Amino acid sequence: MASFLITLHFLIFTLCTLVKSQSNLCRTSCGDTQINYPFGIDDGCGSPYYRNILVCSESNHLELRTPSGKYPVRRIDYSDPHILVTDPSMWNCQDATHFRPPRPFSLDTSIHFSLSPQNDYLFFNCSEKDVIVEPKPVVCERFPDRCDSTCDSASYLCRHLPECTHALGGSTSCCSYYPKATESLRLMLKYCETYTSVYWRNLGESQTYNTPPEYGIRIDFDIPVTTRCLQCQDGSKGSGTCGFDVGTHDFSCLCDHGNVTTYCKDHSQHGKSNRVVAGTATAVSVAGAIGIGAGVWYFRKVKAQAPVTHGVQSNENRLF
Repeated sequence: MASFLITLHFLIFTLCTLVKSQSNLCRTSCGDTQINYPFGIDDGCGSPYYRNILVCSESNHLELRTPSGKYPVRRIDYSDPHILVTDPSMWNCQDATHFRPPRPFSLDTSIHFSLSPQNDYLFFNCSEKDVIVEPKPVVCERFPDRCDSTCDSASYLCRHLPECTHALGGSTSCCSYYPKATESLRLMLKYCETYTSVYWRNLGESQTYNTPPEYGIRIDFDIPVTTRCLQCQDGSKGSGTCGFDVGTHDFSCLCDHGNVTTYCKDHSQHGKSNRVVAGTATAVSVAGAIGIGAGVWYFRKVKAQAPVTHGVQSNENRLF
């Protein structure tokens, strides 16, 4: 019995130590991708606006969750805030003229995400009975709203497919169209065999051609800037990690000694708040350990007092 109590005490002490080191529960990378505010891959880290939208797999591959599925993240840029993802169901150069059924990409409109205007969509083999497929006149460059319904068959990208100019045969038609909503994308795919997304990558002003086209979906995001988060991250105030309470979504500054509502070196906050923000399973584990320990102790006590019946269960020795 003494050895059991010692083991239980050690387990509870270890788990409580984990609860106090909140800032260490926020991973700052997944594979080669840095995870900075406003994102987090551990619940309670980052901004609640982006809760549970990034997933780090067991093989350290970062994925973005959307209503249409999970998509591999190629990179995250925090200076020019955007995420670049790939969609394996979209057409790529290796497919050539072997088209696969596509899955329309969509975003959750309640999250601070938006499809970048730097994306272009290419649709292949569309039915000209149902889709307006024709070269856009010059006037569309000055008044693009007048040509919204046209899928441009003479676009630059159709004539110069990135990375594989000659991937499509002469019998395959191509046109460029930017759907403004998921529903318009689904409608296009109802009358087109497949599609792909191309974005224009900004290489900087020093480059002669500073926006080469690449395959992928660029998603722009907002970085919520609050005074409390800036104070929390301030090195002179303790270099905390911005997070939130998973129950209330209220802001919390994650520090080595626990979580506070201001900043780590605010001594008036010390001892007031050790609430679990990130890694809520840790707190559950502590309670679970106590409950399991009490259950095991009770079971052993009852078992010691129960009569020996050589495996025969009767109403006298029934435990449950």
